Amino acid sequence: FAQNVLPDFFKLHQEYQEPSITTKKFKLQDIEGLMLRFREDKRFEIKPVGNSFLGKPIYLIRIGTGNKKVLLWSQMHGDESTATMALLDIFNYLKRSGKENGITANLLEECSLYFLPMLNPDGAELFVRRNAQQIDINRDALWLQSPEARLLKSIRDSLQPDFGFNLHDQSKYYTAGDLKRPASISLLAPAYNVEKDINAVRARAMLLIAKMQLALQSVIPNGVGRYDDEFEPRAFGDNIQKWGTSTILIETGAYDNDPEKQFLRKVNFGAILICLQAI
Repeated sequence: FAQNVLPDFFKLHQEYQEPSITTKKFKLQDIEGLMLRFREDKRFEIKPVGNSFLGKPIYLIRIGTGNKKVLLWSQMHGDESTATMALLDIFNYLKRSGKENGITANLLEECSLYFLPMLNPDGAELFVRRNAQQIDINRDALWLQSPEARLLKSIRDSLQPDFGFNLHDQSKYYTAGDLKRPASISLLAPAYNVEKDINAVRARAMLLIAKMQLALQSVIPNGVGRYDDEFEPRAFGDNIQKWGTSTILIETGAYDNDPEKQFLRKVNFGAILICLQAI
């Protein structure tokens, strides 16, 4: 896509922002009804596909009929909720713009989009990182000791998605470059081996990141960082890249006067949609 073909998704956000969620701390019960209401639109398929350790449902949302499969998962750490808010806004965008907007219609014809908006509802209940077993789900990709990790692995294996978006929040103390500015967004195509080799799978993720960071510089200039690319053999992003899905890590940090991450919610909304259109 030429840059001027795409709408300005960052400016569009206000029109589609879910108004009932205005803070970064919320629970499954706060968003469950918001997700289920999209069943009214027959293009959406919404269903629980598993349960957390404490028995809370974990929902998978699908829209689109295309051959290119994209899996996006958020809040595997219960206190990292910025992208979850952005996904709710993206659902509003896809529902309300899809029928008359040619760009959105093309996206849904070319791609099948799968979303796990809240992978760790037990952690979200207390707004803590780990699940109810005190397991860091993102370090459980190989041992699969948690039901949440087993679910993510089984969905990845069954779908065999072409692209994956691993959506997180990072420490507010991380900086971008040498300017000592907060890294409002950090991006990475995770390594799939210790040598940090680049194969076709990882290269596709890098191309998307290159496009995304150019757009991000227009809204958070000098606020985009590259996340640490050391190979982590236990982590989902590194392994999903290894398993053949081009994986993009988005880590949301801090922005001035944005303690509830509402501005950075908009940034996630725009960045993700730009990537989906590029795919």
